[in-house]
This record gives sequence, structure tokens and C-alpha cells, in this order.
Amino acid sequence: MKNILTASQWDKKSLKNLFKMTDRMKSLVERRGGDDSLKHKVMTALFYESSTRTSSSFIAAMQRLGGSVIPITQGIEFSSVSKGETFYDSLRTLEQYSDVIVVRHPETGLIESTAPHIKTPIISAGSGSGEHPTQSLLDLYTIKQRFGSIDGLKIAFVGDITNGRTIHSLTTLLNLYDTEISYVSPTSLQWNGDNGDRYDKIEDVIHDVDVLYMTRIQSERMDKSDYDKVKGYYNLTPETMKLAKEDMIVMHPFPRVNEIDVEVDNDPRAWYFRQIESGLFIRMALLKLLLKPEREFKFSILKQG
Repeated sequence: MKNILTASQWDKKSLKNLFKMTDRMKSLVERRGGDDSLKHKVMTALFYESSTRTSSSFIAAMQRLGGSVIPITQGIEFSSVSKGETFYDSLRTLEQYSDVIVVRHPETGLIESTAPHIKTPIISAGSGSGEHPTQSLLDLYTIKQRFGSIDGLKIAFVGDITNGRTIHSLTTLLNLYDTEISYVSPTSLQWNGDNGDRYDKIEDVIHDVDVLYMTRIQSERMDKSDYDKVKGYYNLTPETMKLAKEDMIVMHPFPRVNEIDVEVDNDPRAWYFRQIESGLFIRMALLKLLLKPEREFKFSILKQG
């Protein structure tokens, strides 16, 4: 069976087909709220790290398609992990009850290495500081909704580049296209995984980019002393937005801390809540493709996950 574990599974053809299905899911929700195409299917949401948007959007996606959910999202202290159960045993247990398992884990690479041993399809909802593949898909879909095409765009990532799994996955997808990528972060939070230009200040790039992708500094992935040195390093304000192009957009995977002033929410270039909405439609499409593939969207177009 196919899993969704990494952004590198996707090519331009498979992305095109996914976005066609996503458009259909968006239209379905807008017209009828959903359907019962996944009736009697069961999704387990297994989150070893806290989540608001990813867990709730997957749950909403499954429910809008008529399926059921086993939610293990309130902390692993309430599961058998607190008794010493291994990640492998948890997945082997949950596959007995599930048609698909959506899982987030703080250890980078553990989901990817364990999934091939599980018969039930696995969707990674975040793997440590490594990847967040479904977030990158909804991000790319949001950009395409705004600009129509990905080629020719300039994208700047701002914030915690080292630990930003959303950045790592989205960069992989953007590199399939003719895009220009730059990274804005404190020196201590740069990333060696890509060859984009490096900057220190938002003002160095905001005047020239089409997409300003803000991220928070991830305190949970660094020592307190290191975090104290960089917290509050960036703050996008209405004053800073005056330097940006009229047709650019601001994105953010959320949660935000203090890197975007709430007054920016009123700017029509603030697209992060539309980005959040896209998460529902993308995840509905992914569940449909995994659990009830239609002929024109068979996962033979995907590399093995």
C-alpha cells in the first residue's frame, strides 16, 4: 500500500492530479458540505506532539467524507506509550482498527522508517524537524490558487530554517519548478539543505518577493538559552508591509507567536487563513486518493512512499 511520508514522493504530474482532486473537494464542501464516499472507513489520528490545525483538519476531512475517526490527539500520556509501548507496537495495534493512520512524532525519520512494516496506509503529519509533507502540499496549492502558476515566483522563508519541517518539505516541491528561493534567519538557525540565498532581515527581501513565508522560532527544539537569544527576532508589521509589492502574499503554517503583528491580518495580502482553509481540501483529497482511488487518480502516478 502507498504511504504519504515525504514531499519527494511527488512530481509535477502527480501534483497536478492531486490539485484537480483538491479542487473537486473544495467545490464539494462549498456546494454540499461533503458526502459519504468514505462511509465505514476509519482513520486513526495519532499525535505524539501537540497539534491544532493538522489534527483538526484531518479529522474534519474524514468526517466530511462520511468516515469515522479514532482520535489520539490529547497527549500520549493518555495512551499505552506512557506504559512503555513502542512506536512500532502502537502502529501494529492501531492498524487492526484503521483503514489509514495519520501520525505525528517528534523523532525525525521514525515515521518513515517504521511505515514500510505497517500494512495500513500511513500519512505523516510531521516528523520531528525533518518533514511535514501534507503541509507542503496545502502550501503549494495555496500559492497556485493565488498566482495560477508556480514557475517564475520568488519565495522567501523567514524564521527558524533549521527546525522548520514545513520549510524543508515545501522547498522540495518548489524545486520542481522554476522558482527563486531565499532564506531569512538568524545565523544560528540557518539550514544547509538547500542552495538559496541567505539573509538576516526581512527588509532585505520583502520588496522583491511574491511569497513571504513566515515561521515561528521553535522553542521546543532548542535549549532555553539559545531560544532566548533569538525569540522575537522577527516581527512583521503593517509598517514593514509598506515595503512589499502590492501583489505579494504572506503565508505562515501557524501557530504564530509574535512574528506577525495581528494588524497585518487586515491586509489583503495576508493569506495565512486561506492557507489554513486549503488544509481541509488537500487532506480530503489525500484521504480519497488513498482509500477510494478513482481511475484517473490512481496512485501509480506516485513514487513508492
